Amino acid sequence: MKELSKYGIHRVLEPIGSMPQAASKIDSTPVCYDNELLIDVDVLNIDSASFHQIKNACNHDPNKMKEMIMTIVKEHGKMQNPVTKSGGMLIGKVLKIGKDFHDQTLKKGDHLATLVSLSLTPLVIDEIIDINLDNDQVTIKGKAVLFDSGIYAVLPEDLDQRLALAVLDVAGAPAQVLKLAQPGQTVLIVGAAGKSGLLCSYQAKISVGRKGKVIGLVINEAERNLLLDNNLCDEVFISDATDAMDVYEKIVELTEGKLADLTINVVNVSNTEMGSILATKDEGIVYFFSMATSFTKAALGAEGIGKDVTMIIGNGYTYNHSEIALNIMRESKFLKQFFSKKYV
Repeated sequence: MKELSKYGIHRVLEPIGSMPQAASKIDSTPVCYDNELLIDVDVLNIDSASFHQIKNACNHDPNKMKEMIMTIVKEHGKMQNPVTKSGGMLIGKVLKIGKDFHDQTLKKGDHLATLVSLSLTPLVIDEIIDINLDNDQVTIKGKAVLFDSGIYAVLPEDLDQRLALAVLDVAGAPAQVLKLAQPGQTVLIVGAAGKSGLLCSYQAKISVGRKGKVIGLVINEAERNLLLDNNLCDEVFISDATDAMDVYEKIVELTEGKLADLTINVVNVSNTEMGSILATKDEGIVYFFSMATSFTKAALGAEGIGKDVTMIIGNGYTYNHSEIALNIMRESKFLKQFFSKKYV
């Protein structure tokens, strides 16, 4: 047996020496080593960019999607989409706690959600029971391993488990908005009516206050009405986020040429980098939460148009992010009802 690593390097099979997320194949044998946690998995929440890609590749056929997901997991030992390189997260019950695992307060049978990506989580799927095409959730029978460095949240008793899973999957987004958005700023949410976008819009409205402005970019009139009717944005415009010049021209009009102080990109499609960059003022911040983002396109694109913006990679973790996101469900009656209808 290799020396155990808190980061799970002992489970890397190919290429040796890489970290589990970067590895092409990891050992997913469902045994609990001394510094690990073994989980009986109930539901996978595939990240939006990955689920969108799989759904389109399989022509929205659930049976073909099941086959693709099973193939990915068997080949790689984890649920890491080979196209988007992203994963998602899971909920399940604690089966076994290694004697050297950092948290010995956990008990067998505790329900928890992992807050680390499925793209680095050893996973075995025995059976895929159901795929929900509308909310990215996959019900399975299987087992997963959490490394000693892994983070997780014991599921709250006051919220439905599937609701909590859906929210925790994107918990980093509203928590980062809380860190970044300042009173009086103009904040643009690209993809404001999606799962991440709704949470970000809610948090941004609180953070910028009455003197600030939250602008949403959506794809259709129904999404626009959803945001405006529920006071989640001050202004909402309809555009194709991949059409950079259209996004730019509309944000110029809405801000009288001042542009956004902070842009949050939470869409699940590619080629939206330049619209976000153009919409942001010089010395502003663009936060790319979407795993569909090409950071090469973003960096070279900003350079190519002489745009001086700070671009932040969407780290799904920040301190206390799980509680920040779950508290939004407790604070907002509308969002709790909306998410419950879709995910429960």
